[in-house]
This record gives sequence, C-alpha cells and structure tokens, in this order.
Amino acid sequence: MRRNENVSSNKVTMADVAEKAGVSKSTVSQYLNKRYEYMGAETKKKIEQAIAELDYQPNVVARSLKQKRTSTIGIIVANIMHSFSTEICRAIEDYFQEHGINVILCNTDEDAEKEKRYIEMLQAKQVDGIILFPTGKNNAIYKKLRKQHTPILFIDRKVEGIKSDTIVANNEAAVFEAIEHLAKQGHAKIAIVTAPLLISSRIERMEGYRKAMKKLGLEPKPEFMIHCEISQIRGRLQSLFAEADKPTAIIAGNDLVMLEILAYVKENRIQIPNELALVVFDNIRFADLLTPTLTTISQPSAKMGRTAGELLHERIQAGGQAEPAPRELVFDCKLIVRESSSASTRPIN
Repeated sequence: MRRNENVSSNKVTMADVAEKAGVSKSTVSQYLNKRYEYMGAETKKKIEQAIAELDYQPNVVARSLKQKRTSTIGIIVANIMHSFSTEICRAIEDYFQEHGINVILCNTDEDAEKEKRYIEMLQAKQVDGIILFPTGKNNAIYKKLRKQHTPILFIDRKVEGIKSDTIVANNEAAVFEAIEHLAKQGHAKIAIVTAPLLISSRIERMEGYRKAMKKLGLEPKPEFMIHCEISQIRGRLQSLFAEADKPTAIIAGNDLVMLEILAYVKENRIQIPNELALVVFDNIRFADLLTPTLTTISQPSAKMGRTAGELLHERIQAGGQAEPAPRELVFDCKLIVRESSSASTRPIN
C-alpha cells in the first residue's frame, strides 16, 4: 500500500503532505510559515488541497521549538469592562490574526497580584511578547521581563523607571481643551471625577484640569477634584451637591465614572445641560443616542491598538538583535462637542 493511502490510520505528517502535493518538505514548510515569495500559485494550490484532503494538523509545539517562537502573544488588561480597553484589544487581536499569531487575553481587575500571576502564566507558555495595561505595582517583574529580553509594551499607562515601548493618549492636553470649552460656555465652577489616582493616565487628566483652571483664572477647589473608587462616587457627589457652592459642569474621567454620574443625575432629577453640563473622557458608542447627546473626549483606540501590535511584532521579529531604543508614542484625543455641554437643549429625562 502506498504511503499516502495509509495515512488515515496514522498521524499525518508534513512528509505525507509533500508526497501528495508532489513537492518537497521544505516547500510545505515554507507554505505553512507563509513564505510565499518564490512560490507559484499552482504550487500553493496543490499544497492547500493536500492539507485539506489529508486533514493535516501542523505540530505547533515542534515548530515552536524549531523556530524558538510560539506564534502567541499575551494581552494583560487592567479592566476589560472599559470600552476603551475593549476597543484596543480588538485592534491588537485583528492585527496579530492577520499575521498568523494567536492572542491570549487576561483581565486583572486592577489587581497587582492577579497581574503577577498572569505574567508568570504567559511566561510559562513562552509567549513571544506581552502587551500590558499595567497596574504599575509590579516593577520588579516588569524589569525582569526586560532583563530576559521578553518583548513587552505598555499601553494607556506609563510606568516610571521601566524602559519599554509605551503607547498613551495625550490626557493632559485633552482635559485642558475640555475645560476651555466649558469655560467658553460660561462655566466657572467645573468639577472632575476620576477613579483613584494610581495610574499615569488619571494623574495626567487631573493635572490637565489644574493647569487649565489656573490659566483661565478659575479656582480649582479641592472638593471639585474627586478621585475615589467607583462605588464611592455617588456618595461623594451627594456631599458635593449638598453644598451651596456646587459645580455647574463636570468632567467624567472614563465611561464607568460616567455611569455613576448619570445614575446620580437621574436619581436627583438634575437636568443636563440646563443645570449641569457634562463631558466624558472615553469613547462612548451610544453618545449620540442619549437625550441630550453626550460631549466626549474620544481616544483613537483602534489606531493605538494597531500601532501597539506593530511595535510588539517588530520587537519579536528582531529576536533581541539590534533592538531600537524604547519608544513612547503619544496620541492626540478629539473633543466631540454635543448637546450635554451646550447651553440650549432638552434635559435628560
């Protein structure tokens, strides 16, 4: 019995595919690794048909050992519930799928210990690289990754003292622009609400607020600068609006903060924007469906995610040889003005 007629009872090998397609094993290997530069269309078609007919499954482990790569990368997200994080992850995954690289997605819930365990798990799986939304609390591990020449990239957040590729938004400038917009609408009492100031993006947004208020000659009152756990936001707003001197405009630091503000507004029948103007820092898909429509600070999440994929892929392909110096790319945001920060529109019901 000929070899290719007996493969059904044994594990199909690359040699079986080569024999059936009438080509060499090296040609099949080039096909599997997507090296088509010197391969004719007819040859590709024969190999493709042979693989389909024999139901050939490449030995990923063996190929990984030979190439010293696993064709897998890890993404460690701080909080997958943020729409911005989800959009970035989708763009990264799309990029690597185009290049035949698999993605393992991990969610830390801003927990440093959980982040540590995920990093160790990804290292055990010998992923080719890691993209992190870092908690910023595992510097020793980040340094260890760098020392081991594991390609890593930080996104959305900077980590002081760690030299690594970093992709962030221009948070400070974006909030500065939002404050200027609100001031032009006649607002002088402007508040800002964020989650705890434990990461660079939130710190930068608060700094943008301070700088804009100072430049405009407005008083950045401490009670107007709220930074607390999401679960505490409504209580803090209750205290703030119980005062005689209450804000007439508010900036929400992200989408989850926005939901708490909207819940408080609804509970207390506060009319937006007639009684309170609202600007949200994040990409809110339903921003133009609310009544009134929502003014947002939009981050270029898809572009940031794809760029992250490109930079990490470049590091992986370099294989530790002739690596360029760590790069920090800062992406500008866009203020999209809608009804919630305007002086004339219908209130939220």
